[in-house]
Amino acid sequence: MRHQAFVVAHMAVAGIGLTILPLDLAIFGVPTFSHMAVYSGLLIPILAVIFVSRTGRLVEAHAICAAAMVGMALAVASRGGSAFSAAYLWLLLAPLEAALSFSVPLVVGTGVASIVGILVLGALHSNALIPVSAHAPGLADALYAAPPMAVLLVITLTAMRLHEARRRMARIGAANFDSLSGALGDLVLRHDRGGAVLYASRESDRLFGLPARELMGRGMFERIHVADRPAFLKAIADAADADEPVTVDMRLRKSSVASQHGDFEEPVFVWVELRARRVAVDSADQTSDGAAVIAVVRDVSRSKQHEAQLEAARIEAEEANLWKDRFLANVSHELRTPLNAIIGFSEMLGNDDLMPRDSAKRKEYANIIHGSGEHLLSVVNSILDMSKIDAGRFEIVPEAFEVGPLVDQCLDMVRLKAQESSVAIIRDVPQRLDELVADKRACKQILINLLSNAVKFTPMGGSVSIRVRLEGNSMVFCVEDTGIGIQPRDLVRIGEPFFQARGSYDRPYEGTGLGLSVVRGLVGLHGGAISMESELGQGTHVTVRLPLDCRRVMAKPAAAKIEAIARRPAPSSENSLQPMVKKIA
Repeated sequence: MRHQAFVVAHMAVAGIGLTILPLDLAIFGVPTFSHMAVYSGLLIPILAVIFVSRTGRLVEAHAICAAAMVGMALAVASRGGSAFSAAYLWLLLAPLEAALSFSVPLVVGTGVASIVGILVLGALHSNALIPVSAHAPGLADALYAAPPMAVLLVITLTAMRLHEARRRMARIGAANFDSLSGALGDLVLRHDRGGAVLYASRESDRLFGLPARELMGRGMFERIHVADRPAFLKAIADAADADEPVTVDMRLRKSSVASQHGDFEEPVFVWVELRARRVAVDSADQTSDGAAVIAVVRDVSRSKQHEAQLEAARIEAEEANLWKDRFLANVSHELRTPLNAIIGFSEMLGNDDLMPRDSAKRKEYANIIHGSGEHLLSVVNSILDMSKIDAGRFEIVPEAFEVGPLVDQCLDMVRLKAQESSVAIIRDVPQRLDELVADKRACKQILINLLSNAVKFTPMGGSVSIRVRLEGNSMVFCVEDTGIGIQPRDLVRIGEPFFQARGSYDRPYEGTGLGLSVVRGLVGLHGGAISMESELGQGTHVTVRLPLDCRRVMAKPAAAKIEAIARRPAPSSENSLQPMVKKIA
């Protein structure tokens, strides 16, 4: 601002001089040497303006102009006559010009030169060395003018000292303000009523990696998330009009991640808390820098993350409690029926009065007890396996084995159930396949669970097929049935522990809902993948992909994701429907 004021004022002085020059030539004719000296002095400010615009050295520019004024005083005095008195005016203006530089040496030097000049002019007049008018001040007048000039010099120096003291106190206040903001460890801002930043502490670089200059003006506003900008502006406006602090949480963009293609940047936002309060104002209801609100900005990303984790933990706990209730309901249902059968038929066989005399009937009762016990054992094993998988204590023992014989063993275990339900079993396994290096018991359990589910949910007269093929470095198992299928709303939750498509007590199919959960865990332990495609009333197709050598999987693999695809009815001639794909964690 001082540079701008210097340029404007001295260009105006030079402009006035250039305006008077044609008029002076018209009145007085050919200029004399003294005229040329005076007008040269009026043009010197242009050189000073050029100098300060090139170098920025304002003190030297003021020195050039002050020296020009002293020189113009001597040039005007050399003309004599009535112009002699104007020399005193230039000598008075020279110290004022120097005072604008706020340089004590320049002011003292210029003031002394002006006083000496006044005394010299008075002596020249008194000794009649220069022809002047009778009314021009002589030596006596100069002696009277020198003390006021000295007083003017002292007043100027005093004003300069006060100004320097004011600047020093402002610097001390700013330093204390910076020290306070540094001690707080938070970003301190000063805003006007429109939200523009007038001051930003240096903590912005440490907290957010942003130089303070990038937050000045509308820089802060531009870095606030678009959805949070109205809340920010409202908080500033409310703080400016209230006596209480106003707090708002918002997202601030601290940096950007460049795209690999260089065509866009991905913003990185952090949660911050802005606490704003109105600034104490002076009588003009305005601070020196126009600030209306002072705000403290604190990074609360960790707090927000902690809150999100607590909320997620709360939801997870509620879901776990819900699943616990469902688990107890399902397990009690699954255990009650076979236990009742075991207790009832064992009592009949143990009581001579109730025991049937027919040996075939006794054998039938014994088979029922045996089947109920196997069912109980299957339920308990599923629960134990699921617990081990969730706890990360299920260890797989890789070994090389042939896939064909394993598939035959699994088919033999479900064949009887399939025959009772009149469900056809289709086997499609090539004669020669590479050996699979995996946990044989786990693979057997995977296939049994898939085949058992397929047979269970396939009505009489349907079919269940199992196909095995080699694709690259993976062994692919496909189990497909023509059963009841799964609704899209249930398909997205398939694989969740204890989840069943129909979870009510009147469901027509038994089971704890752990089968696919165990499959997910076992496939994940082998580093494999699962996909499931189904349509209500049209059956289900499950594909399990296992690496040929599972010893290369990571140390702590997670449960496999199920890629669930809800098949839609065949598209009509007017529109076509595409399959819906959803990933299930």
